[in-house]
Amino acid sequence: MSVAILPFAAFAASQVGTPGPANLALMATGAAYGLRAAWPFVLGVALGKQLIIWPLGFGLFELAQAAPLMFEALKWAAAAYIVWLAWKVANLRLGEPRAGQAPGFLAGLVVHPLNPKAWAMITGGFTAFTAPGTSALEATATIAAILLALQLVLHPLWTAGGALVAARLRGRPAERWLMWTLAALTVASVLFVLIGGPA
Repeated sequence: MSVAILPFAAFAASQVGTPGPANLALMATGAAYGLRAAWPFVLGVALGKQLIIWPLGFGLFELAQAAPLMFEALKWAAAAYIVWLAWKVANLRLGEPRAGQAPGFLAGLVVHPLNPKAWAMITGGFTAFTAPGTSALEATATIAAILLALQLVLHPLWTAGGALVAARLRGRPAERWLMWTLAALTVASVLFVLIGGPA
């Protein structure tokens, strides 16, 4: 194969399964609303990564190389938005879950396009795990399928984890510490990518 499927799958699992802006947003949503109400948001987050993969696979990466200052500005603007979301998470309190109040599908759909970690991970996938000369369609479809499969397994686990934590901490003094910790980890994960850490 022209795409190193097993090495890329291992790399992708390490990225999709570890803390980052998307997983922490999923955990916070699960904590506040429960997994059942959060399902549209979970599916939006999973499918939102496809909005990065396909344009990158068909030329956006070359455009980014041709106009690096524009993409650097977009990266920092996206980071600022995620920090703002982290502030909202920090001040969220875990009320009783109520159906219909969770962020919806469209809210989830924009999480990854505004996530510097997602851009860095996908760019790394194309550059490090794809053989020279591989067709854009083959590379993009393979990377897209692997990431979607991993997300459909791991994103609900993060959301359910948030719901389990909330059931134990709701209304207790540790609740504030949980939300501030989630917010701090979100900001830290963005800064780690922005200053050049591993994707």
